[in-house]
Amino acid sequence: MRFTVAIDGPAAAGKGTISKAVAAYFDLGHLDTGLLYRAVGRKVLDAGMDPVQAAKTLMAEDLNAEGLRTAAVAQAASKVAVIADVRAALVDFQRAFATRSGGAVLDGRDIGTVICPRAEAKLYVTARAEVRAHRRWLELSEKDPSLTLEQVLADVEARDARDRDRIEAPLVAADDALVIDTSDLAISEAVAKAVAHVQSCKEFIINNL
Repeated sequence: MRFTVAIDGPAAAGKGTISKAVAAYFDLGHLDTGLLYRAVGRKVLDAGMDPVQAAKTLMAEDLNAEGLRTAAVAQAASKVAVIADVRAALVDFQRAFATRSGGAVLDGRDIGTVICPRAEAKLYVTARAEVRAHRRWLELSEKDPSLTLEQVLADVEARDARDRDRIEAPLVAADDALVIDTSDLAISEAVAKAVAHVQSCKEFIINNL
C-alpha cells in the first residue's frame, strides 16, 4: 500500500526531527525537500550558476554535499525557492520519491499543498518565531560565536516573510493538516502527536479498503 506523509512548516520548527522520527517509526523512506533547495542555493553561491540550471542539473549526490546547513546556504535556498522555474524543476524529483514502494515521508514547505496534495497524512509543524530563532542560534553559534540572537531572529523573520508571501507555492498549512505547535512541547511530545495522527490516518485507510 502506498502511503505518503506530508510534513510542512517554517524553519527550525522541528519538522525535520519529527519527520525522521515518523519515518523510522513506520519504516518509511524520508526526504528533506529543503535539501533540494539548499543544494541549488549552494551551486548558485559556489559556482555562480543560474538557479534554474542548477535545479535542472541537480543530482542525488548533491544532497550529501558538506555545508548545506550553513546560514548562508539557508538564505540562498530561501531566495531560489521563490523562483517558479526552480520549483517546477524539482517537482518531479519530489513526487517520484513520494510514490516510492513502501511509502515515504517528505518534509518541506509546500508538500501537503502542492507536491502531494493527496497525501494520506498531513502535518504542519510550527512554533513562535522567537522560539525558532533561539533554537537556530544555539545550533549556529557553536560554529560562529560572533553570531547574535538578534541576527538570527531577523534572518528567521525575513525567511518567513519570503516563504509566506511568495506567489508560487506560499508556506501555508493544508486545510486537512494537523497543526502541531512545538513552542512549548518537548520533542518527545511533538513526535508522539505526529505518530498518533499518522497511525490514525493509516487505520482509517485500512478500515475503508
